[in-house]
Amino acid sequence: MDDQAHTTLPQGRDIPLLLLGILGIGSSGPFIAKSTMPIPSLIFWRNFLGALSMAPFALKKAEWRTAAGKRAIQVSVLAGVVLAGHFLAFFAAMRYTSVATGTALTSLQPIFAALYMKYRGAKISRQSMAGIYIAFLSLLLITGIDLHISTRAFVGDLYAIVGGALAAGYVIAGSGVQKHVSTSTYLTFCFGSCSLVAFVVALFGGFDLFHFVHQQWMLAIGLFVGAQFFGHTLFNMTLKRVSPVMVSLIVFFEVPVAAIIAWFWLGQHPSRGTIPGIIGLLIGCAIFVLRNNVSDSTRLVVEG
Repeated sequence: MDDQAHTTLPQGRDIPLLLLGILGIGSSGPFIAKSTMPIPSLIFWRNFLGALSMAPFALKKAEWRTAAGKRAIQVSVLAGVVLAGHFLAFFAAMRYTSVATGTALTSLQPIFAALYMKYRGAKISRQSMAGIYIAFLSLLLITGIDLHISTRAFVGDLYAIVGGALAAGYVIAGSGVQKHVSTSTYLTFCFGSCSLVAFVVALFGGFDLFHFVHQQWMLAIGLFVGAQFFGHTLFNMTLKRVSPVMVSLIVFFEVPVAAIIAWFWLGQHPSRGTIPGIIGLLIGCAIFVLRNNVSDSTRLVVEG
């Protein structure tokens, strides 16, 4: 994609891709909560299966033959390492602080993405930044965020914030790389390096990778199909045309989707702030899109 307005709404086929992506990534939390498989093991199998599903398409294209392709693949591998860091930080946050607090703080991702793009020269208005903040505050209503103070919870909060920053970096890297290689090539090397990091962590941490009951394997496959394929893969497919800031903003909707799934599947009742929170989320996103004045001369192209 050429010049990229960071508040331009998705169009055409990107709309159903992103809608499916929201449903997919929204299933991640409930699947993880239901599973008892060690965190590094879940990360490994989720990403290994993701890389395996993309590899045949990447092999057919053989984009590593060109110098530009080789450079893009190197960045893809680095993006996978960043993605692994995001997963490890996010799951650590789930163990140290409450799920509500950790999820909400990790959802700082679009704010980190927008700030980075502004640092790179993008013109994102104050009104649109205010829209992001309104959307984030609405998430606090949806999750019923717990503000209790303890050393353990504080460490978990820091993990969650780091996870949000790493998620933004992973999305921005994917946007740049896919200007030079196909989505299948990018995801093969990104998911592959992520699974390799998780494998090393599991190996040195003494976590089992193979000996699980049938139900745990079904949950791992469900996590792959929902969060990895319909979530991360479809989101990445839109990054050729949709700004990483916009994609990160859309990820906000993971929170209410996860809350609804957890309500019906796990019996976790949503907080009283769910309905007003969703309304605030929609208002914040609308302000972000409608109140930003980006001229053609100030649009930013994200380089890999």
